[in-house]
Amino acid sequence: MSAAAILQSGRPDECLVQGDYPLTRRDLAEIAGMIYSDAGIALNETKASLVYSRLSKRLRQIGLNSFRDYCALVGSAAGADERREMLSFLTTNFTRFFRENHHFEHLRTEVLPGLLSRAQAGGRVRIWSSACSDGQEPYSIALTVLSMAPNVANYDFKILATDIDPKIIALAKAGVYDAQAIETVDAGMRKKWFSQTPENRWQVSDQVKQLITFKELNLMAQWPFRGQFDVIFCRNVVIYFDEATQAKIWVRYADLLPPGGHLYIGHSERLSGEGKNRFDNTGITTYRHKGRV
Repeated sequence: MSAAAILQSGRPDECLVQGDYPLTRRDLAEIAGMIYSDAGIALNETKASLVYSRLSKRLRQIGLNSFRDYCALVGSAAGADERREMLSFLTTNFTRFFRENHHFEHLRTEVLPGLLSRAQAGGRVRIWSSACSDGQEPYSIALTVLSMAPNVANYDFKILATDIDPKIIALAKAGVYDAQAIETVDAGMRKKWFSQTPENRWQVSDQVKQLITFKELNLMAQWPFRGQFDVIFCRNVVIYFDEATQAKIWVRYADLLPPGGHLYIGHSERLSGEGKNRFDNTGITTYRHKGRV
């Protein structure tokens, strides 16, 4: 449902969520329009309670009295910084180490042997974690690579990790996690590639970090890449896009992969549109690029 459709589905001044700061249909439509324009995320009326719960705290923090005032702020040039804050509040960053582990098993057994052989022969290898959240996905990729080739830093083998939220990128770069977060990390990996901090948290080692470059990137913007990637992870992010945006993103990924390159997507996601014809399914939400069709 577009912002216009939200408005057309009822009275603009109808209150969708009661509370300290009532959220009207018009407010939701304006917020949805900005989030869609900035990040491709499609919000509809079913997300009204989520929008309220995440942004009402922000209104209180910055001393505003209504969502009307907040919409006016984030819609203005003077509110550009707060508009980025709004995006941070409304994006979901749930992740964990080795989430959907079948992808990492496939990477380890079917993909990395060939890529590591190429790297050891002097070739270039690139992997992209395109919605990396707080870093647990790209660190899981790096740990999988290091478990097979501890000296991989000697080769031209790099992992790019990107996310739209600069705050979450800062957390990813820091690479510090609580004990619950690393429960899904193998004990041997934990002992070898993590260290405990004085606060009883877990710090990713510099040897792991050096394989990864973290960058802020909006998937809806231009992608400043000069070459192709051998593997792309895009998991549990396009579910927040509408069908048209999903179809475009699959094509863009296909354009960045060589024939034989691999794409991993989320368990609730499916390829669609023209991009669907550019891949062969090789496992659970696992795809191999078959080249131009």
